[in-house]
Amino acid sequence: MADAEFRWRVPVDHPAFAGHFPGRPIVPGVVLLDHAVWLAQTALGYAMGACHITQAKFLSPCGPGDELMFTFRRSPSGVWSFTVRCGERDVAAGSLAAPTA
Repeated sequence: MADAEFRWRVPVDHPAFAGHFPGRPIVPGVVLLDHAVWLAQTALGYAMGACHITQAKFLSPCGPGDELMFTFRRSPSGVWSFTVRCGERDVAAGSLAAPTA
């Protein structure tokens, strides 16, 4: 069971498409990670200032106008894992954590 789910439709005019890639625009992985961190910070209230991405995998491309589902699960240790899906297809997965002292 997910702790939280968020939908995001990739804007067809996102500035990353200008160079990634001409003729076949795809969402760069850094945009997916940025959106996952933004959701964790704003929607989940997770303080990301001191946190880092501990793992990230990019599984399949997505492009302009695609509707993505970001799903977050929090472990007992406080680490947030996330998945990104486009319909039935896995797009990316990863985890966000606070650094250990």
